[in-house]
Amino acid sequence: MPEPRPTGPLVTRDSLSTQLRLLGVESGEILLVHSSLRALGWVNGGAVAVVQGLMDALGPTGTLVVPSQSAQLSDPAHWGRPPVPEEWWDRIRATMPPYDPLLTPTRGVGVLPETVRTWPGALRSAHPQTSFAALGRHAREITDGHAPDCRLGEHSPLARLEELGARVLLLGAGYDSCTSFHLAEYRIPAPLVEIGRPAPGGGWETVVEVSIDSGRFDELGYDFERDRPVVRGKVGAAEARLFPVADAVAYAERWLPVHRPREE
Repeated sequence: MPEPRPTGPLVTRDSLSTQLRLLGVESGEILLVHSSLRALGWVNGGAVAVVQGLMDALGPTGTLVVPSQSAQLSDPAHWGRPPVPEEWWDRIRATMPPYDPLLTPTRGVGVLPETVRTWPGALRSAHPQTSFAALGRHAREITDGHAPDCRLGEHSPLARLEELGARVLLLGAGYDSCTSFHLAEYRIPAPLVEIGRPAPGGGWETVVEVSIDSGRFDELGYDFERDRPVVRGKVGAAEARLFPVADAVAYAERWLPVHRPREE
């Protein structure tokens, strides 16, 4: 049987940059992008064209930031997609390659972040599990200083993005992927957890961290969009939303203790 024809729309680098500008993306600004390539339609050039279109819209002084998380650098005891036999756990911990910002691939964040991570001139922050990658004028300022015991808190790129007046672009992605909400978890009472991962020099280490949880972020996003200014539109076939990082964090700081209370 013949392959099904793509349903479209046909999306190009130029149409992306034009629609992003119509949405409200401004030349010279800083964007934290969460994306779904599939949601855009049939993109001529795939993720490369999307990155090019974003950089065209941002202009020569703009900055593109994406989550470049590497969830595979974690304790195999907690793996579920897929799980591995318990008798393998110790050996996996002993031999897992340590984080290398140039080599460690992204996982679970989509095609676009991996494309940005490997882009010429891209910089990546130092946290072995929750790094961010950036291109453009403020890339170094945003990615530097990501503390190894602060996944998404005050010593992470999220706090720098908030300070610099960055905006979030949800490009075919939902609020459940909005990492900015996690910064609020560091500013309200939250439990601490032990996190296992490969140590920088080899072997295994455990660090104590604030517990992060994206549960009910979709509900949080619904209320946020109801109560705060959020720019909405279409880019290709994808629903797109644009809003300040600082607004999202401040709203989540008030919402989470009421709607998702957690014990310390």
